[in-house]
Amino acid sequence: MKSCLTILFLSLLALPNLVLGQQRQDDALASLLASAQHAQASADYATAVNDYTQAVKLRPDIPELWANLGLMQHEMKRYAEAARSFQQALRLKPSLYVPNLFMGMDYIRMGKTQEAVPYLLRAEKMNSADSLPPLTLGRAYTTLDKFLPAAHAYQRAIKLDPQKSEAWFGLGIVRLDQVEEAARRMSGEFPNSSFAKALYAESLVKQARYKEAATSYKSALVAEPQPPCIHAELGLLWLKQGDAGQAETEFKAEQKKGNSCSLATLGQARLQMDSGSDEDAFKLLDDLWRRDRGFLQANASVLIDGLVPERAEEFQRFLMQKQVAGAIGPDAYQLLSSILRGQSQPANESLSRLGATKLPVQENYLAGRYGQCAAQLQESLVTKDAGRLQTLSACAYFTGDYELAADGSASLAAVAPHSATALYWSIKANERLAFIALDKFQQLEPNSARSHLLLGDIYRQRQRFDDAQAEYRKALAADPNDLAALLGLASAYLGNGNTEKTIQVAQSGLNQAPNDAELNLVMGEALVSGHQYADAEPFLLKSLAAKSQMLPHVHALLGQVYAEAGKTQQAIEELKLGLPSDQDGSLHYQLARLYRKTGDTKAAAEAIDQMKVIQQQYRQGAVVALQDSRSSALDDGP
Repeated sequence: MKSCLTILFLSLLALPNLVLGQQRQDDALASLLASAQHAQASADYATAVNDYTQAVKLRPDIPELWANLGLMQHEMKRYAEAARSFQQALRLKPSLYVPNLFMGMDYIRMGKTQEAVPYLLRAEKMNSADSLPPLTLGRAYTTLDKFLPAAHAYQRAIKLDPQKSEAWFGLGIVRLDQVEEAARRMSGEFPNSSFAKALYAESLVKQARYKEAATSYKSALVAEPQPPCIHAELGLLWLKQGDAGQAETEFKAEQKKGNSCSLATLGQARLQMDSGSDEDAFKLLDDLWRRDRGFLQANASVLIDGLVPERAEEFQRFLMQKQVAGAIGPDAYQLLSSILRGQSQPANESLSRLGATKLPVQENYLAGRYGQCAAQLQESLVTKDAGRLQTLSACAYFTGDYELAADGSASLAAVAPHSATALYWSIKANERLAFIALDKFQQLEPNSARSHLLLGDIYRQRQRFDDAQAEYRKALAADPNDLAALLGLASAYLGNGNTEKTIQVAQSGLNQAPNDAELNLVMGEALVSGHQYADAEPFLLKSLAAKSQMLPHVHALLGQVYAEAGKTQQAIEELKLGLPSDQDGSLHYQLARLYRKTGDTKAAAEAIDQMKVIQQQYRQGAVVALQDSRSSALDDGP
């Protein structure tokens, strides 16, 4: 920002001096400008503000003077005053770039984000070579929950400056926002669909909860319609658990369906590698490469997931022999040998590299030529044909062009607002794009506070609370007032049952942001855990401003508070609102007790019946989770 401002100052200051030279301005104005330039060069912004304030009194008709005054006020964080100065500059000369840009930036800081957008759009149009306008637009759109325009803005910033870590970070976060938004809609509109069950199974696999994931995949297979490759994904899950027989059954079941799924072929190649049938594995991989190198590049990690090191080394030597014999091209050899060495692969190239094909789209899709299929269907982004957009999203995803898959799913959602398919591909594509962007961010800032914050969040989601605490503390060492790190650390302490530390850290955050809904929720939950019910209530009431998916938990906690205070009817109403968060039946049990207290025995009996159902499901899940935890105890870190 400093270097950017320096350039802006110099370019703006040249204009008033030229005008003044031509008009023979008096010595008083010249002296003020000289003093202002010296002050801003020394970062003495208060003096510069005073000098420019006097200057605009002498010559209120010069827009650049107002712009410089606004910049100095901006540097002093006097954003409302800066905005007024920029507005005056724009009244005199609407085409000035800097006042448009900084009006947008200062409006965001003033909480007027919607009003900021037009100024930022004008600034970007005026100077298409500067990455700051699209970067700031990305932040503005994110604040407004306009995640797709935010992603596009961050992408424009990255195109202008690929080394801008803030843009990569913002893009990664907004992609996750898109995932969260689509997942919330999926769970609300299509909770029992095959698409929802398949996505849930994927999330369980990432948590190493394999037995639960298998149950969810099987449930997805009995629902219609289905996304492609569910049998293949279940087969890969069996491979993770070392059950080659079950895996082969699922891969064959996928192929019998007659749908396109190269993932099943890739799984069979892995089975051949496991059994030492290197030649058979090579033939399958060579066929996949010839059909769609993008697919193999995007999914080749399947080959080494759980593969014993000795087998990887043997297959590596086998590939070297094939290379010497000229049986494998240099690109395919480089890809496979890199994967076998555990090296990550870059994102796939644009589909523009693909040549034209005369084969029908559906034939390319069913044959696993996903890149050709996607290239043929790009026009559907313009024609808006729902069926072709659905196929485009699938083909683009499988060939590893996740941006095109995300665009396809967004276009599909626009023409078919209640499409589970659109939500499914949006979630899958944007999740991949988020990881790519955040990985790039961590490469650019490998030891930054934000990198530690990301790792802390990952560890906390995996319930590795001690590791999460260590990462959050590293982030706070760089910035002790980082609200996100304070929230993460407080949440990690709460996860470990350390309510004293939770309250201490949450209070540090609340001292800065007393109305932050999530910090208030963590504080309220910690106080409830410590049986400080009356103290918890004001924090929980503030947390009612949290995201909608958090509200059932807030209501459940408020129900406990009111029950302890003897406010039975209020407690019942809150607990009823909190029931969607009841994972073990405890809320239904509390509700039954309150119903009995009011004499409503029928409602109490119904609550107990529902409690028993939930408890049975919970016990079954706990057994499966315990089995999963044993099998994944030696898993690597994130």
